[in-house]
Amino acid sequence: MIIATSALHEIRAKVQGRDRISSADALWLWKNASDAELRELAMAVRGRFHAPDACTYMVMRIVNYTNVCVAQCDYCAFYKLPGQAGGYVLSQEEVFAKLDELLVLGGDLAAFNGGFNPHLPLDYYCELFAAIRVRYGDQLEFYALTIAEFMYLADHAKLDFAAAAERFKQAGVRWITGGGSEILTEDFRRRHSKFKYTVAQYFEAQKAIVDAGLKTTATMVVGFDETIEERIEHLESTRQFQDETNGLASFLCWTFKPYFTQIGGIEITTAEYLRHLALCRIYLDNIPRIRTSVLTQNERALEGLLCGADDFDLPIEDEVTQKAGATISLNFEKILNYARELGFTPTYRHVALQPRD
Repeated sequence: MIIATSALHEIRAKVQGRDRISSADALWLWKNASDAELRELAMAVRGRFHAPDACTYMVMRIVNYTNVCVAQCDYCAFYKLPGQAGGYVLSQEEVFAKLDELLVLGGDLAAFNGGFNPHLPLDYYCELFAAIRVRYGDQLEFYALTIAEFMYLADHAKLDFAAAAERFKQAGVRWITGGGSEILTEDFRRRHSKFKYTVAQYFEAQKAIVDAGLKTTATMVVGFDETIEERIEHLESTRQFQDETNGLASFLCWTFKPYFTQIGGIEITTAEYLRHLALCRIYLDNIPRIRTSVLTQNERALEGLLCGADDFDLPIEDEVTQKAGATISLNFEKILNYARELGFTPTYRHVALQPRD
């Protein structure tokens, strides 16, 4: 007990002194700290960036422009192989219809997420994104691709990452998000997504995106079979990348939905998710915005605001997670009222109106 009390005291002193915790500290906290102690430390780090009762949110739509993919990740219930029944590719008109509906529902952010479709050339994406920018201007913003898709398209077009980033920038793209990261360890990728790119390649691509003047984010998915050590390795790599680039606008963590997937399994509890979210906030001391996942945790995600998170989105669609068991509610006011009941004042965050430099 004396040793445990001393260890917690030392970690608390680091946080209060704005010193960085180590991987060993994070492991100790996960194994030994109570939920209340994790929340206390997480809220202390949150307080460096945000007022105690402040939080922001967005209404957004994930547009799944194709479900054809050759990556064959065993945790995905969404994809179809080329030529398999049920595969699709959205036309520009179909994408516009989804974006128009998003605006009607009060949202102004769309994120594009599909797969590694070998039949779609780079021009499909550049023409689509350029058309969106012309049609909507700054009325809405869009996260053009995940980094995983960006890497596949660069390889498919025989372009290096810098040249690919420039092509998308010329097409009006401003954001390429950190999707496709899941758990950033080589062992995890060998176990579950052997046709995806390595961790080193992932960060090489993200560096090229930042260097091109585009914006990007960090993401993480927990609840597969990863160890706590793998989770911390992911956080350490993310923190190091932010130290080197200062290019990450936010960090979003959500939970794996195992239903109808090849890997299967049992979904982790909300309590575990909240502990992990608190650990993320403590560890990622150089990323100002930590986002909690309404998409995978529904209204209970708002409890993440008590664990260091400060931002969330209200999604109206995401086929990828819905196919694996996620449910979406359009009763936004009910969700926002839950945040208010927890003592927070949610303010809408217009991504399209934020400075781009």
